Amino acid sequence: MSKFLKGTLILMAAGLVTRLLGFINRIVLARVVGEEGVGLYMMAYPTLILVVTITQLGLPVAISKAVAEADIKGDQQKIKRILAVSLAVTGTLSLIFTPALFILGPLLSNILFTDSRTIYPLLAITPIIPIVAVSSVIRGYFQGKQNMKPSAVSQVLEQAVRITLIAFLTKTFLPYGIEYAAAAAMVASVIGELISLLYLFAMFKLKKRFPVRKNFWHALKGGRTTFHELMNVALPTTGSRMIGSLSWFFEPIIVSQSLLIAGVAAGIATKQYGLLTGYALPLLTLPSFITFSLATSLVPAISEANAVRNHQLVEYRLQQALRFALLSGGLSVVILFTFSEPLMKLIYGTENGAYFIQLMAPFFIFHYYQGPLQAILQALDLAKAAMINSLIGNAVKLTVIFVLASQPDIGITGAALGIATGTVLITTLHFATVLKKIQFTVYIQEYVKFFAAAIAAGFCGRLMYSGLQVPSTFLQLVACIIFTALIYILLLFPLKLIKKNDLQRIPLINNLWK
Repeated sequence: MSKFLKGTLILMAAGLVTRLLGFINRIVLARVVGEEGVGLYMMAYPTLILVVTITQLGLPVAISKAVAEADIKGDQQKIKRILAVSLAVTGTLSLIFTPALFILGPLLSNILFTDSRTIYPLLAITPIIPIVAVSSVIRGYFQGKQNMKPSAVSQVLEQAVRITLIAFLTKTFLPYGIEYAAAAAMVASVIGELISLLYLFAMFKLKKRFPVRKNFWHALKGGRTTFHELMNVALPTTGSRMIGSLSWFFEPIIVSQSLLIAGVAAGIATKQYGLLTGYALPLLTLPSFITFSLATSLVPAISEANAVRNHQLVEYRLQQALRFALLSGGLSVVILFTFSEPLMKLIYGTENGAYFIQLMAPFFIFHYYQGPLQAILQALDLAKAAMINSLIGNAVKLTVIFVLASQPDIGITGAALGIATGTVLITTLHFATVLKKIQFTVYIQEYVKFFAAAIAAGFCGRLMYSGLQVPSTFLQLVACIIFTALIYILLLFPLKLIKKNDLQRIPLINNLWK
C-alpha cells in the first residue's frame, strides 16, 4: 500500500474519532449553555482563527511540501534548516499577537460585535496561540515525512482531553453567567491543545534523525534561502487562508449588524447565529474529516510526483481524490438532508436549525471537494491562484450575507444562503484553475449516475422512516440511516462508481478477496 493511501486511511480513522469526540463536545456545550451560549462561543472563535492564521503564516503546508522534497533527496540538514526557520518565524509572531489579542479584545467585543459578552471567550482562548504555533510546525514536519500517525494521535488526544474537561468547566461556571460558561469551554480547548503539543513534541524527539537545538542559531543564520523557499509557498497559502479567516472574522460581525438593521435584537441575533454556526454547520462539516485527510496527504504525495515530473501519477492522484470526495460527501448530503429534523432532535434536543441543514446540504457537496482541490493547487505551486479564488468567493459571500440578512423578511436565512454561495463559487473556481494546469478527463456520466444514486437512496430512506414503527426514536433513526447508506453503497456497484480494483487497494478487503 502506498504512503499516500496509508497516510490518508490513518488520518481518516483519526479524523472520524476526532470528529465524533468533537461532536460530543458540541452536544455537551449546546445542552449546557444553550443556543445563546453557543452563539457567544461561535462569535468569538473566528477571531482566534484569524490570529492563528497570521501566526502560522501558511508555514504548515510549506513545511510539508519542503520536507517531502528534501526527504526524497536524503537532505537532513535542509530539513533541520526548515524547522529552525519555521520555529523562529511562528514563535516571533505568536509573541506579538498573543498580547495584542488580549489588549484589543475589549475593543472588538464592545464596538464590532453587537453583544459585548463576547469579551470573556475572547480572552479565555488567547493562550492557545503560541501552543498552536509550535504544534503546527511539528505537524508539518511529520506530514512532509508522510508519517501521519503522530498528527492523527495528537488530534484524538486533544479532543479526548477537551471532552473530559468541557462538561465539568462549563457546569462549574454556568451559575456565574452564560458568558463565563462559554469562556470555560474555550479554556478546555486551550488545555486540550497543550496536551496535544506535549505528545507531538515527545514523538518528534523520538523520531527525528538530527539534533535540533545543536547549532540551531547557525542553521537559522544559514537559512535565508530556505526562508525564501518556504515563503514562496507560505505567503500565497497564507493569503488564501487569510482571506478565509478574515471572511470568517467579519462574518459574525456582518451577520449581527445586518440582523440589527433588520430589526432583530442583539440577544436574539446571538441565538440565531448560534443555531446556524454552532448547531447546523458542525453537522454539515462533520464528513469533511474524509476530505481533510485527502487534502493533507495530497500535498506531499503530489509534490513528490510533480518533482520527478510524473504527470501520469499526478493525474491519477487527482482523479482518485475527487472521486472519493464525491462519493463520501454524497452519502453525507443524502443522510443530512433526509434526516435533518430527527438528527437535530437527537443530538441537540431541539429541531431548531434543521431548516438550515435542509437549505444548505445540497450545496455542501462543493465543500467536500474544496479541500482536495486547494491541496492540489498548493502542491502544484498554484497557491496564488487559490488565494485569488478565495478572495472572490469570500467577497461574494459577505456581500450576499449583508444584502439578504439585512432584509426583515429574510434575516438569518440570508446568512445561510451567503455561506452556501461562497462555498459553491470558491470550489468552482478551484476546479477551473486545476483544469487549466492538468489535462484530465471529466466524466460527466459519472456525475449523472451519482445524482441518481443519491436521490434514490434519499427517497428510500425517507419512505422507510415514515413507515417504520419502532418504540425508540433513536433505534428508528439509526436503522433508517444504515438502510439509506446501504442502498446508496449498493447502487454504486451496478452504476460502476465503485469497482473491484478500488476495493482491492484497501488491505483488509484485499485479504478477504484473496
